[in-house]
Amino acid sequence: MSLKDSYRKHRKAYFVGVGCVILIFGYWFYAQAKSKDPKFTTLVVRRGDITSAVQATGTINALTTVSVGSYVSGTVQYIFADFNTRVKSGQVLAQLDPAIYEAQVTQARGNLENAQDNLATLAANVQVDEANLAKTQANVSYQQATAKRSSDLFKAGIVSTDSNDLTQSTLGQAQADVLSAQAAVTQAKATLAQAHAQVTSMEGGLKAAETSLKYTTIISPIDGTVVARNIDVGQSVAATLQAPNVFTVAQDLTRMQVYAATDESDTGNIKVGAPVTFAVDAFPTELFHGRVSTVRLNPTTVQNVVTYNTVIDFSNPDEKLLPGETAYVTIPTGHVADTIQIPNPALTFKPAALRTQLPQIYKQYNISREASTTHLGGWQVVWKLAPDKKDLIPVAVQCGITDYNNTQLISGDLHEGDVLVIAATQATGSTGGQRPPGFNGPPGGPR
Repeated sequence: MSLKDSYRKHRKAYFVGVGCVILIFGYWFYAQAKSKDPKFTTLVVRRGDITSAVQATGTINALTTVSVGSYVSGTVQYIFADFNTRVKSGQVLAQLDPAIYEAQVTQARGNLENAQDNLATLAANVQVDEANLAKTQANVSYQQATAKRSSDLFKAGIVSTDSNDLTQSTLGQAQADVLSAQAAVTQAKATLAQAHAQVTSMEGGLKAAETSLKYTTIISPIDGTVVARNIDVGQSVAATLQAPNVFTVAQDLTRMQVYAATDESDTGNIKVGAPVTFAVDAFPTELFHGRVSTVRLNPTTVQNVVTYNTVIDFSNPDEKLLPGETAYVTIPTGHVADTIQIPNPALTFKPAALRTQLPQIYKQYNISREASTTHLGGWQVVWKLAPDKKDLIPVAVQCGITDYNNTQLISGDLHEGDVLVIAATQATGSTGGQRPPGFNGPPGGPR
């Protein structure tokens, strides 16, 4: 190969290498310039239906649940009902050992019989004392007549003074006997009244003993299903300060309720009679239906979070759902059809690069203070992507109901097909920022 041919070959390789270097640097500068532009995540405004709802967690309960307790203490002798047993009102559930209470009844009955016998004796004594009183009173009447006759004879000079004095003395003794007999009758009647009170007390003691004996037989107060049994044969039941719960009976499991803990901010939107759907872990693919029956006024506060129990009635004809299951409740509170839907992430987005310029931007676009800061009347600010895909335009919107994905547009310059920004990323080291069209403030100088 000649020197000239070698030179031509190396010169060609040189120009190819220089061209590659230029292309590499050109692409690098282009990529650097392009990377300084902000990157936006956007969602398109669409039209559709929105249904707002309150979501809460609750517990399934029977319509009526009765705790059956033991009024008396004793040892469990027999058990006639177990878990899931269907029972009728008045049906025997368990029997405590009645021996000690039977002895108390026998003792109380004996005490009553003794008191009744004593009462009969005292009543007879009163009759005797009253008879003695009547006899004494009759004697007084006789002595009074005798004294009068003796006095008349004395005045006529027929009897002597001694005879008249004796008659008057006999009358005085008879009158004293009357007073003594009256005192005896009064005392006998008082003793009789005390005996009557004792008999009444003994009757009460007998009734109390018989009642305690009756309570050794534990019965069901309602028709229902036994959902809990807390005793076993041979176990001692101690009813001291309060009646221990030995059975729990749920009435009619075909009609049940959900107690849903709803936040205080949601209670104003929940209406009695509103349809409700809920799911349970036992049947994850099924939805169950009910209606709101009431919002209970008793609040529950846990770590400064205030909730109220919303009671939901539902039918359970197959008894698929059981007391105590967790229910995941959805309560519809509003519905609008064919409305402009604002994606919820757009309502929380604020361009970080423009944070210091927001007051000037809001003023330029006539964004009210209520919309930009306080959100009064449902007014908020969203950011629309300009046609150049680089700048942002603030739009004040008045919001309505939400389904937690989209929010209803009530008022505002927003239309179907508009592109809203929900997030933005800026290249590291970039000194520029997003600017709305027509905004002449810093940074970046005039447009």
